[in-house]
Amino acid sequence: QVQLVESGGGLVQAGGSLRLSCAASGTFISINPMGWYRQAPGKQRELVATISSDGSTNYADSVKGRFTISRDNVKNTVDLQMNSLQPEDTAVYYCNAVFLVRGGRWVHQWGQGTQVTVSS
Repeated sequence: QVQLVESGGGLVQAGGSLRLSCAASGTFISINPMGWYRQAPGKQRELVATISSDGSTNYADSVKGRFTISRDNVKNTVDLQMNSLQPEDTAVYYCNAVFLVRGGRWVHQWGQGTQVTVSS
C-alpha cells in the first residue's frame, strides 16, 4: 500500500507566497512522475506542475514563472513553491504520484488535498 501526505497551504494575501509539501510512504520500487493538481469550486481538477525522477518539469501556463516544483528522490518528497499568488490560485491542491510496485504494477495515488486561499 502506498500513501501521499500533504502539508502546507493556508490563507495568504495576493502577492504572497506559500509552500506545499508532499511525502510518499509505503512499499514501492519507484515513483514517476510526482506532481500537483488543483480544483477550484465548480471547476474540474487541473494540472499545476509535474516533475519526473530525472528532474524534468512541466507547468500549467497559468503558473509558469510563479510556481516551482521540486522533488527529493531520497526522501520521496515533492514540494511546490508558490510565489506571486493571485485570487484565481484559490483551490484545493492535490499531490499526485505514480508508483511502481511489486509485480510490475503501476499505482496512481492522490493525496487528501490541502486548501490554498488567496485573498485580494
